[in-house]
Amino acid sequence: MRLIIAEKPSVGRDIANALGRHRKGKDALVGSGWTVTWALGHLAELAPPEAYGIEYKRWRLESLPILPERFRVRVNPKTREQFGVVKRLLRDPSVTEVVNACDAGREGELIFAYLYGLSRCSKPVRRLWVSSLTPEAIREGFETLRDGPSMKPLEDAARSRAEADWIVGMNATRAYSVRFSHPGNVLSVGRVQTPTLRLLVEREREIEDFRPEKFFTVHARFARDGKTYDGLWFRKKESRLKEREAAEQIAEKVRGGTGVVKKAERRQTSERPPLLYDLTELQRNANARFGFTAERTLRAAQALYEERKLITYPRTSSRYLSKDMVGTLRKRVEATGGLPELAPFAGRLLAAERLPVNKRIVDDSKVTDHHAIVPTDRRPSGGLPPDEAKVYDLVARRFLAVFFPAARFENTTVVTEAREETFLSKGRVVLEAGWRELYPGGVGGGKEKEPPVLPPVEVGQEWRVAKVGVREGETKPPPRYTESAILGAMETAGKLVEDEELRQQMKDSGLGTPATRAAIIERLIKVGYVEREKKALVPTAKGRALISLLADSPLSSPEMTARWERRLARIERGEERRPDFMSDIRDFVVSIVEEVRRMEGEKIAATNGGREPLGACPKCGSPVVETKKAYGCSAWRKTGCDFAIWKRVAGKRVSEVQARQLLAKGSTARLKGFKSKSGKPFSAALVLDEKHRVRLEPVRD
Repeated sequence: MRLIIAEKPSVGRDIANALGRHRKGKDALVGSGWTVTWALGHLAELAPPEAYGIEYKRWRLESLPILPERFRVRVNPKTREQFGVVKRLLRDPSVTEVVNACDAGREGELIFAYLYGLSRCSKPVRRLWVSSLTPEAIREGFETLRDGPSMKPLEDAARSRAEADWIVGMNATRAYSVRFSHPGNVLSVGRVQTPTLRLLVEREREIEDFRPEKFFTVHARFARDGKTYDGLWFRKKESRLKEREAAEQIAEKVRGGTGVVKKAERRQTSERPPLLYDLTELQRNANARFGFTAERTLRAAQALYEERKLITYPRTSSRYLSKDMVGTLRKRVEATGGLPELAPFAGRLLAAERLPVNKRIVDDSKVTDHHAIVPTDRRPSGGLPPDEAKVYDLVARRFLAVFFPAARFENTTVVTEAREETFLSKGRVVLEAGWRELYPGGVGGGKEKEPPVLPPVEVGQEWRVAKVGVREGETKPPPRYTESAILGAMETAGKLVEDEELRQQMKDSGLGTPATRAAIIERLIKVGYVEREKKALVPTAKGRALISLLADSPLSSPEMTARWERRLARIERGEERRPDFMSDIRDFVVSIVEEVRRMEGEKIAATNGGREPLGACPKCGSPVVETKKAYGCSAWRKTGCDFAIWKRVAGKRVSEVQARQLLAKGSTARLKGFKSKSGKPFSAALVLDEKHRVRLEPVRD
C-alpha cells in the first residue's frame, strides 16, 4: 500500500481524483493500492523554550541564551486530531511506501519532515514535485517521483531556517524585552522582520530630515510655420537655478528672440517585454495597480493554483521556464483566450507557426525548485471572484506579452540656442507598440506620461521664441515605502535595483523568500511596529524606538540577513553544510545576549508600554504618546483628558516630528499638502488655540 500525504485537504482531493476511482475513508481517500491523507498546514512545530527546562518559563536575562542541543518538535494542539490520523496511517503495517505530496518547496518539505519524524516512521519515501494541480500534471508527477534521500538538502535548509528563526527570535526578543520594555509590552525581534523594519525607519528619518529647497526653471516655446515645440533651459547639464532673479534675467534675455537649432538627433531604441512573474513581482504589480497587500495577492494566487487550477505554483522565486515546458506553451496560450480582452492577442500568437521562444523565457539554468508563474492549460470559465480575476489577468497578460516583439521608438533630442542661452527638448514617436499593445494603460497601472511628439526639426533652422516663462519648484523628499516598494527592497536587501534581470540574479541575497515576505509585513503591523496609511507603510513610535535601541546591531542589518538567506539557498542546493550555518547562528546569538548584558546600566527613555512620549499634554501635563490614529494624552483613561493631535488633518498626515514641534512651540512651520473640501491643495501651519485644540492657520504659498 502506498500512502500519499498532501499538505491540505483540497490538494489531497485533487490527487485522488487524478489517480482514479476511490472511496472516502476516515480522514482519507482510498483507491486501488493507495491512500491519500493530508496535513492542515503545520500539524507540528518547534517546541517553546519551557520544553527544555522549567527555568525558561520566566523571561529572565540570566537564563539566556537558550541554545537547544537537539530541537524538540511538538504537535500543534489545535490540529492534534488530524496528526493522530496521519501518524496512524504512517504506522499502518499495510503501508510499504510513503509519498510526500506536500507543497513542492522548503516549507512543504519541513511539514512532512516533522510529521514523519514525530511518527517514528522509517518506511521508504518518494517525493511528488509538481508546479501545477491539473490532473495531467499530477499524473505526470507520479510517473516521475523523486527519491526521498535526494530531498535531504532541501530538508536541511528548511530545518535550518526554522531553527535559526527560533534561536534568534526567542533569545533576542526575550533579551531586549526584559532589559528595555515594560511589563506586558514585548519587543519582538526577528531575523528578517527587524532588518525590514530598519529599511522603513531609515526611509522615515530621511523624509523627516529632508529640508525642501526652492528652485526655478526657464521654459521656452519655439514656433515656425504654425508648428511649435517646448524647450527647457540648461547650462552644463544643470537646468535648475536657485535664485528667481537669475531665472527672470534669462527669460527676459531670450524673450522675443530667435532660436537656432544646434542639435537634432534621432535615435531608434527598443524595449523588451518584461520577464514572467515570480511571486514578489506579482505582489509588487498587484499593489501598484490595484492597491492589494502582498498577503491579499498571495491569497488570490493560492486560490487560482489550488482551487481553480488556472495558474502554476505561485510561491516561486524564478522568472523563467524550463525546456520541458516548451511543448505545453501553445495550450497555455489557448487557455488565456478564455478572457475576452486577451482573446485577440492569443489568436495572433496561435496564428503563427510556432511561438517565439528565447532565453528570456526558457532558461533551465535560472529555474531551481519551480519555474515562473504562468497559466495552466485550463480555460477560465464562469465568473471568478474579483481578486482572483485581477490576479489571473495579470499572470495571463504577462505570459502573452513575453511572446510579443519588443516595443520600438524613435527618440528625438533637440538643442536650441537663443541669444547664447540653450534649451533642451525631448520627444518620442512609437514606431511599433509590440508587447505594449497588451498594456494600453501602462504596465504599472494608470496612464504613463509619454514624451511629446516633436515636429520635424533640422540643424540650422531658425525658430521664433513665441513664449518664455519661469516656473517655481521645490525639491521633494524620498517617498514612503509602498508595499510594492518594500517588497522590491526586501528582494535586494535594501539596494536600489530597478533592472529586473539584475534583481533576478540577486534573488538568493534578499530578506526572506517570496513565500515569506507577505507574512513578514503583516507581522510588523501586528506587533505594532508599522501602520498602513493608504498605500504607504509608516513605522510607529514603537518601531522607531526599537531600531534606535538596536543602533548598529547586526540584528537590524539587511546585508547580514541577506548573507544568511544566501547560505540557506546554498544548503538547499547541497553546496554548504547545515552544521556550519547553525554553528554561526549560535555564536551570533551568544554575542547578541552578551551585548544586551553590557547595556544593563543604561536608561531607556520609554514609558507607557514602551512608547516614547512626544511631549507634555498642554491640558494636564501628562505625557503625549502615539496611538493608532492620533498623538494623544496618555492619561485619558484615568482622567478623561481628551487632548489629541489627529494623525490626518485636512487630507495630510501629521508626522511625529511635526507633532513634537506643535507641542513644544504651540505651532508648526508652514506645511504643504493640505486639501480643502473641494480637493484644492493649500499650505498652512498647525497651531494650538487657547482651548488646546489643533487648528489650521493658512499660509500663502
